[in-house]
Amino acid sequence: MARPRNGPAWGSVVAGAASVVALPLAIYPSRFSERYELLHAGFVIPIAALLGLAAIMLARRARRRIVVALGRGGGDGLARTGRVLGIVGVCMAAAALVALGVYGLLEYVGSRD
Repeated sequence: MARPRNGPAWGSVVAGAASVVALPLAIYPSRFSERYELLHAGFVIPIAALLGLAAIMLARRARRRIVVALGRGGGDGLARTGRVLGIVGVCMAAAALVALGVYGLLEYVGSRD
């Protein structure tokens, strides 16, 4: 008998991977474009954070489903992977937000001269 698929576990992995990849994909084109600057990539920060939080919530739902099924639901490793990717994505978004804040502060202090 085949194990049932755990949809939230797969969803957490997909959302977590998307949250980790979102910022680098937004930053990379700024190296080659005259019109698209690094500062424009800051608009992706909330998207990456939301995807990371979605991955964490989906992983929690998947783990709950596994517990209810007494461990027979499958997807435990996927749920853990999705949770880790979600946490990494949220941490990357937080670091990018701090970097953007420091940049704004330095721009403000530099413009006062």
